[in-house]
Amino acid sequence: MNSLALNTTDYLVIAGYFAFIFVVVGFTIFKKGKQKPADGASNYFLGGRNLGWFVVGASLFASNIGSEHLVGLSGAGASGDFAAAQIEILAAFMLLLLGWLFVPFYLRSKVFTMPEFLELRYDTWSRKYLSWVSILAYILTKISITIVAGGLVLTTFLPVDFWTASLIIVAVTGLYTIIGGFKAVVYTDLIQLFVLLGGAIALTIFGLDKAGGWETVVEKTEPAYLSLWRSVNDANFPWTGILFGAPILGVWYWCTDQFIVQRVLAARNLKEARKGAIFAGFLKLSPLFIFVIPGVIAYSMTLGENPAFQFPIIDGKVAHDAALPMLSMAVLPVGFRGLLIAGLIAALMSSLSSVFNSCSTLFTMDIYRRLKPDVQDVQLVWIGRVATVIIILLSLAWIPVLQSLQGGLFQKLQSLQAYIAPPIAAVFLLGVTSKRVDAKGAKYALIVGSVLGLLRLILEAASISLPTFLRWFTEMNFLHFAIFLFTVCVSVLYFVSRGKSASVEGAFNTELVSGAEALSGSRLNKVLSVILVLAILILWYVFA
Repeated sequence: MNSLALNTTDYLVIAGYFAFIFVVVGFTIFKKGKQKPADGASNYFLGGRNLGWFVVGASLFASNIGSEHLVGLSGAGASGDFAAAQIEILAAFMLLLLGWLFVPFYLRSKVFTMPEFLELRYDTWSRKYLSWVSILAYILTKISITIVAGGLVLTTFLPVDFWTASLIIVAVTGLYTIIGGFKAVVYTDLIQLFVLLGGAIALTIFGLDKAGGWETVVEKTEPAYLSLWRSVNDANFPWTGILFGAPILGVWYWCTDQFIVQRVLAARNLKEARKGAIFAGFLKLSPLFIFVIPGVIAYSMTLGENPAFQFPIIDGKVAHDAALPMLSMAVLPVGFRGLLIAGLIAALMSSLSSVFNSCSTLFTMDIYRRLKPDVQDVQLVWIGRVATVIIILLSLAWIPVLQSLQGGLFQKLQSLQAYIAPPIAAVFLLGVTSKRVDAKGAKYALIVGSVLGLLRLILEAASISLPTFLRWFTEMNFLHFAIFLFTVCVSVLYFVSRGKSASVEGAFNTELVSGAEALSGSRLNKVLSVILVLAILILWYVFA
């Protein structure tokens, strides 16, 4: 059903966006054609390792924000789950950790992928484990759920059915990713950042005006709707889980996931990579204002004697996830609706293109190249393109299974990260901070962590009732479970390890960066980092 009445101006805005995207991709391909053939793999998978801080930071942010963020965060704001914004705010801390702790190791090693780095630090088994787990997780979660969310959103705005909308977006995104490679991905990310922010900011401004201003929104809503902190017994975001559990998921996603880290690997040097991570940290503070608060605005407009609209009832429950399209329908003028849809498309395409390229990089560099070490760069690029097509087809085939699941799908997928992240976060974090841990400890930590995470998932999904003394395992909050699982994995990693090994000595004895590079721009980066931390503390205080 076409919920929003779009006119010619709106369609022109959307068409103009697509046209501009392909102009950029065409220019990227033209420039890439002038590169040396010997640099083919580096150009295709990491943009020639020559990206500046602004492009790195913009791509980090844009690739992270998908349609599920816009819909989910707005829905969280509308349902009273304002604390969901904490995940976005804490991401700023994680980006600082990426820039200051992890980036020097990654850039010095000159790796293409995170599994490749794990092999340098531990062993081949660790690399194989992370490669296959990452690809499988991308197909079953990130790619499929982004396509589903995008299809659902676009059918709200455009007169097309779900599969038509999904296939169009996948085809367009897959085409420019396959042809243009990583550089096409990051430069379209840059464009999509501005389109996404423009549409979301416009929605917030028009929404506040229609609602009667910020003071009216505050007066009409309960205090909990504007509080970032929840009690320790909160079902979704207890403060203990936020402070101690969410950072574990953050280390995995922002500091070790190929999908994200590939951006800093493509930076021209340490200074640009670090500054890009800091810039992305500032950008990650914006979802509170442009995604979550519009949900609160939408909720406030459903209150009073003459509400502007009401959320639909689906399966007997209030559909708070409809906050974004409902608010758009109520407040956006002609032209801006097209901008918002372009922003939604931008978010969807940015996330999809990023994960498409990351998957092809993992398969090509970590799996195929190990099977055929003498393969030439030109062949690697073509293998990467074929891998992208196969991954797209597998993800589309998985979508009907996702659609068959009833209720709470997105929340279950978020909690799934708590079952996957802790063992990976443990081996990476201790891998760059401790010389004691070794390959044996890493192997057992990954195995134990995976078994416990899978066990929790199976028991939860099957609703199996455990004896009273074991119910805590399945009933504890998913963020609290992440704390438990991380503690177990760190303990196994530390105590099973036998001490220093040759690989550990090599990893730590190599000079991180040259003295000139380490000092260049470091004062500015430190000042910006302090300002970012202060901004986070201010937000915590204002929305306490």
